[in-house]
Amino acid sequence: MTQHQNTQTMKPATAAKKLGVYLPATPAEFQEGVVSRAELNALQAEPPQWLADLRKNGPHPRPVVAAKLGVSIAGLARGGVTDALTTEQIDALREEMPEWLRQERATQAKVREEAVRLKEKKAAKAEAEAEAQGR
Repeated sequence: MTQHQNTQTMKPATAAKKLGVYLPATPAEFQEGVVSRAELNALQAEPPQWLADLRKNGPHPRPVVAAKLGVSIAGLARGGVTDALTTEQIDALREEMPEWLRQERATQAKVREEAVRLKEKKAAKAEAEAEAQGR
């Protein structure tokens, strides 16, 4: 007996998230259908023009906006940014550098520094334990 492999599919929202695009800005056919793993891989390997345009110009979903601005998603919300932004709007915010963005970037830098510090502390502890066991 041969086994039939089921095609793994996902909702358009999941596929849009994996592609890093804002679902409401995608074509209607994409929003209304289901996306197979093979279709997703094809879209990633050879993006159609609509996908390339969305990735370049937006509107971008909040995780992408946050990454481009160097802040957290919560930082965006604290700054009053709740909607998707275009690349042009993101660039304008970078140039304008409002106080909330300056503060959120500083906060994000501190969070990253703390994460590095904790990682180094954990590595040092593991190394010390390894040495203690080796004696």
